[in-house]
Amino acid sequence: MARDTGVTGTASLRPAEAPGARDALAGLAGERVDHRFKGLPPDAHGLTVGELAAQRRDLFTGGFTTPVLTLSAERLEHNLALMETYAARHHLAFAPHGKTSMAPQLFHRQIERGAWGITLAVPHQVWVARAFGVRRVFLANELVDPAALRRISADLDADPGFRFLCYVDSVRGVELMDAALRGAARPLDVVIELAAGEGARTGVRDEAECAAVADAVAATRTLRLAGVAGYEGEVPRADPERVHAWLGRLVALAAAFDRSGRFAGLEEIVVSAGGSAWFDAVAEVFAGIPELSLPVLKLLRSGAYVSHDDGHYRKLTPFTRVPEEGALEPAFRLWAQVVSRPSADQAFVNAGKRDAAHDLDLPFAQVVRRDGVERPATGITVTGLSDQHAWLRTEPGADLEVGDWLGMGLSHPCTSFDKWQLIPVAEADGTVVDYIRTFF
Repeated sequence: MARDTGVTGTASLRPAEAPGARDALAGLAGERVDHRFKGLPPDAHGLTVGELAAQRRDLFTGGFTTPVLTLSAERLEHNLALMETYAARHHLAFAPHGKTSMAPQLFHRQIERGAWGITLAVPHQVWVARAFGVRRVFLANELVDPAALRRISADLDADPGFRFLCYVDSVRGVELMDAALRGAARPLDVVIELAAGEGARTGVRDEAECAAVADAVAATRTLRLAGVAGYEGEVPRADPERVHAWLGRLVALAAAFDRSGRFAGLEEIVVSAGGSAWFDAVAEVFAGIPELSLPVLKLLRSGAYVSHDDGHYRKLTPFTRVPEEGALEPAFRLWAQVVSRPSADQAFVNAGKRDAAHDLDLPFAQVVRRDGVERPATGITVTGLSDQHAWLRTEPGADLEVGDWLGMGLSHPCTSFDKWQLIPVAEADGTVVDYIRTFF
C-alpha cells in the first residue's frame, strides 16, 4: 500500500498558475477609470487604474465619493497569511472558493499563499479564472451543459497543465456529460458528491446510489473517477456531532471505493470538503483518513475567509472554537454619507441594497467621521435598507449630522463583492494603495 502524503500527490506538483498569468493581471492596471466604477474620484476619469493607484490618494480627502466600499490592506494580508498557515499546519491542500470574490487579483494572492487551485461554481467563473491563468479548478457542481463541457474539454486537450475536477451526483448527469464529451482526447476528472443528508442541497443521498453513479462513470471513456467530495455546511441542523458524522461517511466512502479498485490508474485520490463554518471539523476528520492505495489530496475549499465579515462568519468561523489557531479579521468597510437627519431619532445615509450585503444581516454602523476625526458610532443602528438608502435609528445623544461619513461593517462576503466592480484597498491611515477588479 502507498503511503498517504497528506497535502499532495504527484499530480499536485504542477504549477497552479499558467504562463502569461502575470501579463493578464498587469492588464487590469491598464483599464481606464470611467462611469462603470462606483465611488471613485470624478477627477480620476480617464486615468488608468495603475495611474490612480500610483497616486496613493487619501480615501477621505482624495476625492472619493460615497458610497464607497473598501478593503483593508492589512487585514486582507492577515487573512491570506492565516489560512495559508492553517492549511499547512493541518496538512491540507487548499482550493478557496473563488465565487466569494470573483477577483483574479485575489485568486493569485491566494495561490501565492499556497493555494492548490481555485474552487468555482458555474462555467462563467471558470472562464474568468482561466483568462487569468488559473491552472487548477475544482467546480463544486455537476456540470451538464454541453457547450460548457465542450469548451472545458477543448481547454484540457490544449493545455496539459490544466487540471479540472467537478461533481457528479446522478447517473443521468453522467450520461449527459458522456454524450457531450464524445471525441475528447483527455477524460474529465469527476468526484462523487455525497449529499450532506436528507433535505440538503445537491449530492447523492446514500452510499448505494454513490456506487451506481461510480459504475456509470466507469462505463464511459470520457470521464474518470478521481475521488469524493461534498459540503458539510449543508448538514441539516448542523452541529459538531452531525458534521463529524457526515465527514466520517465521506471518508468511509473514499476508503470503500479504494478497496473496490475504483481509483485504479490515478496518481492520487481526491477527498474534498470545507466551507467557511466547519473547516476545523474537516481538518480533524481528514487527519484520520486511513492509509489508502494511493496518496490522498485532502482538499479544503473555504472561501469567505479572504475578507471575512462583521456578521455571519464572525459568528460561525471555526476560529471562535479554536482561538489558539488565530483569528480572522473583517476586511470590508462600506463608507456612506449622512444625507438626511429628519428627526432626533432617525437619519439616512446614501448606501442601500445596491451597495451592501443584506441577505443574512444588515450592515453594522461602526464609526462616524467628521472633519478628519473618527469616533465610534455609538447609539447608531442600521434598521433597514432601501435601494439607495440605509435607514438609521439614532438614540438620544447620538452625535450625527448631515455630511458626516458613516463607516459600516458588512455580513456575508459573497454578496458584498458582487455589488462592486472596482474596490479600493486602503491602508489603516486611509491611503489607497490598490484596486481590486471583480468579474460577476
